[in-house]
Amino acid sequence: MSTKPKGLLERLEAGETVICAEGYLFEFERRGYLKAGAYVPEVVVEHPELVRGVYREFVHAGSDVVLAFTYYGHREKLRVVGREADLEAMNRTALKLAREVADETGTLMAGNICNTTVYDPNVPSTSEECHSIFKEQIEWAVEEGADFIVAETYGMVAEAMLALECIKKYGKGLPAVVCMTFHKDADRSVDGHSLVGAMRALEEAGAAVVGLNCGRGPFTMLPLLEKLKNEIKVPLAALPVPFRCDELRPTMQSLVNHKGERAFPMDLDAFLCGRTMIAEFGQRCKELGLQYVGLCCGNASHFTRTLAESLGRTPPASKYSPDMSQHFAYGTDKKLHGINTEKVVKLL
Repeated sequence: MSTKPKGLLERLEAGETVICAEGYLFEFERRGYLKAGAYVPEVVVEHPELVRGVYREFVHAGSDVVLAFTYYGHREKLRVVGREADLEAMNRTALKLAREVADETGTLMAGNICNTTVYDPNVPSTSEECHSIFKEQIEWAVEEGADFIVAETYGMVAEAMLALECIKKYGKGLPAVVCMTFHKDADRSVDGHSLVGAMRALEEAGAAVVGLNCGRGPFTMLPLLEKLKNEIKVPLAALPVPFRCDELRPTMQSLVNHKGERAFPMDLDAFLCGRTMIAEFGQRCKELGLQYVGLCCGNASHFTRTLAESLGRTPPASKYSPDMSQHFAYGTDKKLHGINTEKVVKLL
């Protein structure tokens, strides 16, 4: 693409909605290229061509952003699986591929940092460790041409604030999108902050966008965003998981399977939202005026297409959106055979 696309801030200031497809961890686990548990993006160095392919799929489906697959690609996670030597190669490869696809499709490319699993407010040394983790990933993202940085899935305000501080310090002026995860307690972060208080703190610290990602499903995240809408001045982000969570079990981790056991992660498939639910989520986001939306763990291309269409978009993938008028039995097309549309249909 020869024309440089509008940047994140330019789009937001113009009142546009930015769609960012996430969910690489679960998508590659489903495809057999990533191990549930540690959830380390080893596929980036083992099968980079597949990562490039999913980047393209998500843009084809309507994503405005190619989010580099560096989530859980940080030093601590690689230490757990014994792949510290691959740290820089994994990050730079994910970023280079994302930049490549963003350039060929005219979309934005975002670097990605996330919860470290290390941070402990009672252990000062963990702040230094997190700082080092954030610093190197942010610097690699800057060097590989990121348009902005996404910092996400923080359960503690203090760690989210540290991530934002590092983006401000090492991000060379790139905008920061900072998202937290509120678990079963809808109004209390892990370190004891209220929902509104947490978002205000991030807003006041200079985040371009603040909001929520992961953990909660569309219909257990929306009430939190409704609460935030009139309390926060910067654009809000909404990136739930596409699972049917409810008031009793508001997070994907709290869902139980048919045996009464934890469904996360192996039995979450039974709780996937239907596309109509995703469309309803998108329509509600539009009504609320949410400007940064997407889907997190569990997302797939057809969900992103549905979300984009619910926001009034017609992405390239819409060429193949369902058209039941041509179904052999349920269809209305005059070229269809009456025996199917009049008789067989009643037997289905």
